[in-house]
Amino acid sequence: MKRFFLLGLTGLAFASGCARIDHLGKPPTFSSPMTTTEHTAMMSPGLPIRIEEQRAVDRASLWSGTRQSLLGDRRAVQQGDILTVVIEIDEKAEISNATDRSRSGSESLGVPQLFGLPQRLDEKLPEGASSADAVSINSTSSASGDGSVKRKEKLTLRVAATIVQVLPNGVLSIAGSQELRVNFEMRELLVTGYVRPEDISRQNEITYDKIAQARVSYGGRGQITDVQQPRIGQQVLDAVLPF
Repeated sequence: MKRFFLLGLTGLAFASGCARIDHLGKPPTFSSPMTTTEHTAMMSPGLPIRIEEQRAVDRASLWSGTRQSLLGDRRAVQQGDILTVVIEIDEKAEISNATDRSRSGSESLGVPQLFGLPQRLDEKLPEGASSADAVSINSTSSASGDGSVKRKEKLTLRVAATIVQVLPNGVLSIAGSQELRVNFEMRELLVTGYVRPEDISRQNEITYDKIAQARVSYGGRGQITDVQQPRIGQQVLDAVLPF
């Protein structure tokens, strides 16, 4: 058992070290765009779209109703299309709770007369002791608690996302990623969720509050992030040690 535990710790430490070897003495590398779900969606044909028959004069006109025309609707509607996700979060929440509870109780049990037994018992008790008040209990308890939560978040981002799947009900599954490398630090932005085609604006944009099951991740990796994180051994001890 001890042997397997040591092997597990070794494997965990090795996996953690491999992530840092990527940017050991060099900037972190970009993830390959050829292996993303966005690239797969662009390469796959997706569901077939019905194209209405048009006359030759309509296909040559700048005012036809097709997406390629000058005034055509160019919003993302099919798998592989790209739209812009606008993330503007400015939230503030304050929660305060206070509780106060108190309780007091008193119990007393005495046997002054019981066939004369208390008097005979008092004769054998030490001086000052009496069986008149056999049991007397007093209890007092009190509890109070205060709690408060203050949170403020502000985030403004814009990222291009790709329609990776068109669901049978017409809802669009989107995914977007963005990587920005500055010196030895990589900033990553990931966005996924589901949107309705009618919620996409004429500018081919959609705000985050119209994305169902939205998942937004804004973080990074690199030498600065490594310094800010505790060592893997310390994280394991924090999770295992009870004190």
